[in-house]
Amino acid sequence: MMKDVMIVTGVSQGIGYAIAQTFANQYEVIGLDIGEDPNVEGIHFYQVDLGDKCELKCVFEEIYNQFGRAHVLINNGGIASLIKPIDELEIDTFKRVIDVNLVGTFSCSKYFLELNKDESYGRIVNMASTRASQNEPHWDAYGASKGGIVSLTYSLAISLSDRPITVNAISPGWIHTSDESLREIDHEQHPSGRVGEPKDIVRAVRYLIDRQNDFVNGQNLIVDGGMTKKMIYEE
Repeated sequence: MMKDVMIVTGVSQGIGYAIAQTFANQYEVIGLDIGEDPNVEGIHFYQVDLGDKCELKCVFEEIYNQFGRAHVLINNGGIASLIKPIDELEIDTFKRVIDVNLVGTFSCSKYFLELNKDESYGRIVNMASTRASQNEPHWDAYGASKGGIVSLTYSLAISLSDRPITVNAISPGWIHTSDESLREIDHEQHPSGRVGEPKDIVRAVRYLIDRQNDFVNGQNLIVDGGMTKKMIYEE
């Protein structure tokens, strides 16, 4: 029996890597990233810049020629590390973040539809962020891109309502993906008592992509250990 096909962007590290690795046994996983091949068994890797529409279109044409179909799209890839005061943030840099994070999500979703044509089900999961609604100084480009992804998710769920496709977003809070040591206060400030891990997002993905789970649609699932519900006052 042929496996269903899953496309995951941003697979070279972090959350995308964890998602691709977890589902490689269950799905035919196709990984996209501007970075290096993660060399995970069972993942078909394509190196591509999500902000380059021509590159991206060519890659999806290659995927179509090789696999002919797709059932799940995880729009996880993006620029996440840009922290710069607005008076130092170049307009072209701001546009680059929007192009990769938001336009890249739209483009992958658009190309995914051709791969999903005539299939019995489809799932699109867009990785947003709690920074779409709560933020720290100097994350303006990132926050704007993630806010756009949340709004795009809501819109696509309606636009695709005549197809067997659900479109949802996941907004992670603090998810620890580096080797950097954490302090006790980092964990304790979360109502859940700990900082998040990639596997927390993997579990959310599993829920949203379930073939039977077609009544959860157009939602933004916040996975943040309760932090967005916490009133915080500085001492």
